[in-house]
Amino acid sequence: MMHFDRKDKSDQTLLDFYQCLLFPRLVEEKMLILLRQGRIGKWFSGIGQEAIAVGATLAMNAQEYILPMHRNLGVFTTRDIPLRRLMAQWQGKATGFTKGRDRSFHFGTQEHHIIGMISHLGPQLALADGIALADLLKGDKKATLVFTGEGATSEGDFHEALNIAAVWNLPVIFLIENNGYGLSTPVSEQYRCKNLVDKAAGYGMKGIQIDGNNILEVYDTINELAVSIRENPEPVLVECMTFRMRGHEEASGTKYVPADLLEAWQLKDPLNNYERYLLAEGVLTEQQIIAMKASIRSEITREIEQAFLDPEPKADPETELSEMYAPALLLPVAPPENAPSPNLRFLDAISEALRIGMGQHTNLVLMGQDIAGYGGAFKITAGLSDSFGTARVRNTPICESAVVGAGLGLSINGCKAVVEMQFADFVSCGFNQIVNNLAKTHYRWGEKADVVIRMPTGAGTGAGPFHSQSNEAWFTKTPGLKIVYPAFPLEAKGLLLAAIADPNPVLFFEHKSLYRSLSGPVPEGYYTLEIGKAIRRRNGGQFTLITYGMGVHWAINYLDAHPALQATLLDLCSLQPWDKQAVKQAVADTGRVIILHEDTLSSGFGSEISAWIAEHCFELLDAPVLRCASLDTAIPMNKILEDQFLAASRLGQKIDQLLAY
Repeated sequence: MMHFDRKDKSDQTLLDFYQCLLFPRLVEEKMLILLRQGRIGKWFSGIGQEAIAVGATLAMNAQEYILPMHRNLGVFTTRDIPLRRLMAQWQGKATGFTKGRDRSFHFGTQEHHIIGMISHLGPQLALADGIALADLLKGDKKATLVFTGEGATSEGDFHEALNIAAVWNLPVIFLIENNGYGLSTPVSEQYRCKNLVDKAAGYGMKGIQIDGNNILEVYDTINELAVSIRENPEPVLVECMTFRMRGHEEASGTKYVPADLLEAWQLKDPLNNYERYLLAEGVLTEQQIIAMKASIRSEITREIEQAFLDPEPKADPETELSEMYAPALLLPVAPPENAPSPNLRFLDAISEALRIGMGQHTNLVLMGQDIAGYGGAFKITAGLSDSFGTARVRNTPICESAVVGAGLGLSINGCKAVVEMQFADFVSCGFNQIVNNLAKTHYRWGEKADVVIRMPTGAGTGAGPFHSQSNEAWFTKTPGLKIVYPAFPLEAKGLLLAAIADPNPVLFFEHKSLYRSLSGPVPEGYYTLEIGKAIRRRNGGQFTLITYGMGVHWAINYLDAHPALQATLLDLCSLQPWDKQAVKQAVADTGRVIILHEDTLSSGFGSEISAWIAEHCFELLDAPVLRCASLDTAIPMNKILEDQFLAASRLGQKIDQLLAY
């Protein structure tokens, strides 16, 4: 029989642990019955590894965050989430945590301090970093517990999250449930090290391997670690050895598992062994077991049947669209009355916005590579760490995914985050966190994602294919994100301050070639501009130019060089949301439209505007909508090739074509 050490636990505590362990097992058994009856369609079973979820959850304080995985039902039940609500979630009912928008444990609940996973497995590890960082910044002595499986330790997100936690001394317990298989792939085909806990040494952190089927060992280990790191923050890696007694999900089965291996682990069943121990200790009787199981089964049946009766979601497009974003009733804030407006470079306007934003929002954290003492690749954050300290202006390792994830964790735990991409091109390394975590969090379970990502973008410096891309269209099609792309210093400051105030994720594009080449009047003090509001830069009756970013300056330069042309110039400023009313009015005023942008032609954002105009403004047009964009190639480094690539080289030709129609 498994060895249990009760230490100083009372009989009642041992019984409480038993009840917490028994409840999810009986829920699981009920789920398997419902599957066979065809009343539910899918289930990820945690039978055989419940002691980890239950024991670890019991060890954490109720106000400390836990980030579980698919097979951690015991986390949710031990935190006393009503089974009816859980069942409604699993069945996609309107009363579920995601209102039918997501399934399984893909949700969070601030009430119970649980943050569920997304299907990509690894990204939630970085969220734990951000949550723990927020606790440190607030002076709260708390630990954070995050689960992962042995399969997900192969993902880059695992490495990035552990590395950040180690470098920043974050009080995070990274718990690996090593249950033998990733779907059907055994551990022998997943990693070569003897034990996953051996990886801890590579990060300079403590590593502990324990019997994950022994609830007392799990509880005592996690409790001792949590007590320690609350006082002396540092991350710890814990490997819990266990086994998945059923398939990855029920349809998968277990035929790929050798029969003798299943039999060996059956003897290590966490519930059966703990039950026998309590019987041997005289803490529990057979009669109590019978009565307890009967009571729990009755409760389970009642709760589940009630959940089946709960209403289905109502399919209402307006509701769905309105809940894609967190409410942001942010009226523009005018500059202080009689505020002077000195000329500032584009770069300095952004720097000033960050400085004012840091003072305005004392919970705001800046993160990025080399942004503290060095001031960032473009020196935009120079001096900010002197003013606000390196706790809030943080140099990061080179790990974009984990830094974006940490930003979401900060937001979940009551902070704001601004993340600087060293170049917009490098955002591809954090793409999953942005489009699947930041963008979908509010829609899925009503939690804001209060993160701004600054994106130094664009060509013109001969930097080649990996430092010059205009990649806004990677994100404009993703609901849940806001996309801002200013063209002048005044808008850069006001829109960045608006983005920081907005509780939604904002990608803030800054054209690198404008940083030091463009200056303009910028009001002093705090002010914001409306995200999604376009600006008319010029009025003219011949044709309309719709553009943003560097395209605004290409248009101005061309029109200045050809004074006979009378054009309306519309600067969108924001691409998600974008100002449809202003576009329609500009189309109506001239009947001829060119959409200009630096991005490549195919599937650039101009395609969306062109399609919208064709659908909604067709009767206002006197000519086809033309697009002027860059070549459908990667961006070359050589200046001659780069100039040919850029849309500016074809603007005159497109204007002539439009006017000749």
